[in-house]
Amino acid sequence: MSSNSSALYASRKRTNQIGLFLSMLAMVLGLAALLWILIVLFGNGLAALDWAIFVNDTPAPGSEGGGLRNAMVGSLMIVGLAVLVSTPVGILAGIYLTEYGDTSKTAEFTRFITDIMLSAPSIVLGLFVYAIAVATIGNFSGYAGSMALSLIAIPVVMRTTENMMRLVPGSLREAAFALGAPRWKVTTMVTLRAARSGVITGLLLAVARISGETAPLLFTALNNQFFSTDMGKPMANLPVVIFQFAMSPYENWIRLAWAGALVITLTVLLLNILARVFFREKATG
Repeated sequence: MSSNSSALYASRKRTNQIGLFLSMLAMVLGLAALLWILIVLFGNGLAALDWAIFVNDTPAPGSEGGGLRNAMVGSLMIVGLAVLVSTPVGILAGIYLTEYGDTSKTAEFTRFITDIMLSAPSIVLGLFVYAIAVATIGNFSGYAGSMALSLIAIPVVMRTTENMMRLVPGSLREAAFALGAPRWKVTTMVTLRAARSGVITGLLLAVARISGETAPLLFTALNNQFFSTDMGKPMANLPVVIFQFAMSPYENWIRLAWAGALVITLTVLLLNILARVFFREKATG
């Protein structure tokens, strides 16, 4: 090996070692920050968590006791409706971008809009929904909150579906076409089924993203101190309640805010664990 080759090899090896070191350092710093957040959250949240949180509604200012039942029910209804809307829209749009309109101008425009919505601050989407759905009608509502969360979730589901379906080998499609299967059946029964784990992961990412969004709900669903299941009126929801209670001077409200933050974290964690266990059993079964 010549001296020039040896020097080039040494330089590349040194560059590789520096890159690995910086990558490991970034990973350690990220894990340390995450661990610190979880320690503080679980330390304060577990101390405030009790059964009354799930059976009582939010208390009045300065009062003791109370819970988060109305906020939990409101969040479940708002997020649930947003998921019901965003899941079919996002998946069908991802299928179109991958299987039908891959190189069309419509697909390019759709991807451009999707990238804008993915990078747009959630408060901007909340203001948009406020302008078209709240200000025009004249009242805040759970439906408006679900609309704002849907605008956040749809691009996540759509982009993930498109990326996962592109990872499916083309040989699977060709084999299905060779057997005489129509295009719609190849898409739904072969391609989408092969990419379903990734699609579900994208859906869970969207749920995790919208579960803790506060700014859009401040402009749309607002809040409600009382228990209500009427989506046409202002509804209590955990993110807004946590924001208001955490900023308050009342110790009881601050305690409830820690409990609410822990409930959201555990809910998202449980959804991810159940989905991974379920699809792992399906894959190995």
